[in-house]
Amino acid sequence: MDSKQQQEDINIVSDDFSDITAPADFTAPEVLYNKLIDTIRGYHPSADISMIEKAYNLAYNAHKDQKRKSGEPYIIHPLCVAIILAELELDKETIVAGILHDVVEDTVLTTEQITELFSEEVALLVDGVTKLTQLNYSKDKVEIQAENLRKMFLAMAKDIRVILIKLADRLHNMRTLQYMKPEKQREKARETMDIYAPIAQRLGISKIKVELDDLSLKYLEPEVYQGLIQKIATKKSERESFIQSIVTQVKNHIHTANIEAKIDGRVKHFFSIYKKMVNQNKTLEQIYDLFAVRIVVESVKDCYAALGVIHEMYKPIPGRFKDYIAMPKANMYQSLHTTLIGPEGKPFEVQIRTYEMHRTAEYGIAAHWKYKENQDGKNTRDNEEAKLSWLRQILEWQREMSDNKEFLSLLKSDLDLFSESVYCFTPTGDVKNLPNGSTPIDFAYSIHSAVGNKMVGARVNGKLVPIEYKIQNGDRIEIITSQNSRGPSHDWLSIVKSTQAKNKINQWFKAELKEDNISRGKEMIVSYCKNKNIVLSDLLKTEFMSKAMRKYGFRDWDSVYAAVGHGGLKEGQIVNKLLEEYKKKQKKEITDEKVLETIAEVKDSRQTPVTKSKNGIVVEGIHDVAVRFSKCCSPVPGDEIIGFVTRGRGVSIHRTDCINVMNLPEEDRVRLIDAEWSVTADKGLNELYTAEIKIYANNRNGVLLDVSKIFTENKIDVTSMTVRTSKQGTATINVAFEIHGVEQLKILVGKIRNIESVLDIERTTG
Repeated sequence: MDSKQQQEDINIVSDDFSDITAPADFTAPEVLYNKLIDTIRGYHPSADISMIEKAYNLAYNAHKDQKRKSGEPYIIHPLCVAIILAELELDKETIVAGILHDVVEDTVLTTEQITELFSEEVALLVDGVTKLTQLNYSKDKVEIQAENLRKMFLAMAKDIRVILIKLADRLHNMRTLQYMKPEKQREKARETMDIYAPIAQRLGISKIKVELDDLSLKYLEPEVYQGLIQKIATKKSERESFIQSIVTQVKNHIHTANIEAKIDGRVKHFFSIYKKMVNQNKTLEQIYDLFAVRIVVESVKDCYAALGVIHEMYKPIPGRFKDYIAMPKANMYQSLHTTLIGPEGKPFEVQIRTYEMHRTAEYGIAAHWKYKENQDGKNTRDNEEAKLSWLRQILEWQREMSDNKEFLSLLKSDLDLFSESVYCFTPTGDVKNLPNGSTPIDFAYSIHSAVGNKMVGARVNGKLVPIEYKIQNGDRIEIITSQNSRGPSHDWLSIVKSTQAKNKINQWFKAELKEDNISRGKEMIVSYCKNKNIVLSDLLKTEFMSKAMRKYGFRDWDSVYAAVGHGGLKEGQIVNKLLEEYKKKQKKEITDEKVLETIAEVKDSRQTPVTKSKNGIVVEGIHDVAVRFSKCCSPVPGDEIIGFVTRGRGVSIHRTDCINVMNLPEEDRVRLIDAEWSVTADKGLNELYTAEIKIYANNRNGVLLDVSKIFTENKIDVTSMTVRTSKQGTATINVAFEIHGVEQLKILVGKIRNIESVLDIERTTG
């Protein structure tokens, strides 16, 4: 590699974020199509592109009248998705499905027509991606989110290429996210960071994963992102000079040692730097491996030979060497990592790997669908089963768990982007990869659930250790079991770190102690009702019980008792649901026919009768009907409101911007009826109304005290307050309180906005 080529490599790698900050250029579809074909020809010169050309022409015509938010022709999006898939060197069926991935959802074409025009394989891929496109990740609807994630992993299990297309789709959408509204940008970025980037990481596709991470950071933490750009850019020329000098020195020594290698240098990706700053609680200046040099060689033998040369050249930093070749990561990643002290005392990281390891690091599971031909010309694929143990584990959780919330909690814990790994050994020398902070209990369950359930102790490096011992890299662990063991303890759930161990322990309690849990759960419900003076016999009716079981996802009432008994469900949740159904039955019901008939009469008449409720609400058209405020959006005097005639529970009052109202099915919109505040209510003279807000703030000591002080000073009663802090350091404070009307609310919100660290405030809208 000559010096000019070295400089080109450095410039390309160190500046590869320019596309992220710049708006997407408007490129003609024909130019993009030619780029797609050139990309395919680059890795498979003899590929038959007739199917791809046919797909392009079909998609071009199907989308010809559609535009994106940016004003571009819609066809540009599927073409860019196909180019991303081609850059992963995928097979033509996947690329064709990438071109067609929106036609079934957005045009008149059907899955059957795709099958007829192309193949059943292509149609199944398009259908799978279409179903994933319809997923709804509303943070306030945990049940829906969990159910949709279940569907996603089932689609992945049928054909992993479905998620590869979806990842490419998400990557292009993130590249053009600047055309979305700010709240939509944050929503998509959060969804990408929580779900899609971790999936790309688990599948080993760093080519997509690192860009999704950086784009998510750009919209979720814009100040952090821009700060990193500015700090890294301030010494750009100095940085490039440093990297070039290191690359030149390394190249000379490696070639002197007769090792054939490709060497380049780069600054690490923004999210990678940010993650280290968060995990290690350090500033940018304190991050060791801001710079990285990558050495790619022919064989594993050359990897270790190159490592010897590097350690002879520069002084390694103790404890900063990782051998991912001997102990690969769970996503197939292999490489040698070592951090060294360079010229002028600047630390930098060196990564050494073979060309095959580099291909796996870039493409991960996607490498299995690269074009490969037998002598007879048929495409073949490697057996990917061994590479998808992670996905099989998630599918196993799906079968074992009826509780959607528990499934979602385990899944997000397993996908946690900020978690690190620790490597340890079995007595026979097998390597186990566990989350950082894992204990011998985690290790036992990683071997087999039977080993964990019978565990009574552990030896680490030949010495007995307590079960809460934190496993260190390189530990050799031996689990001591006993047939007389009574099984895991409830305390273990607070000790273990891995999602797998938590799941297995919970499953043991559910299965082994079901009878005990049923008895305990029954006693807890009886005791709860007794303390609340509730007659339980009135509630235990089949119609009430079936609705409670449906809500919490149980098939029989014993399972409900068992869930309460082992702590998976609170007794108050079940009793309150039964009570809610009981009260509905007890109320005087108004039939749907009578309600709709009355509304129709009112809307047809010229003189509309009005009913004024005790709550200060004027409702048009229905007499003697109970009026209540919806809890989903908590309207207060001064808000624009609308009524919804419920089935047997009177009229519920919503804000007109309530999500539940805006998303009403067409058949239910006939139940909407005009409503307004009475003059006295609108002025907020006497009545108090419940309002809810969410406050987003940078977490710091005293922020909660400052918020509470505002409410106290304004003599506003707070009815509830909850705080949740993300790993990124953002606190979400949910506050419910009582006020007279919207004017008082505006004054309150204005004062809270002036508090230091407060980022944003929003009202609950459903």
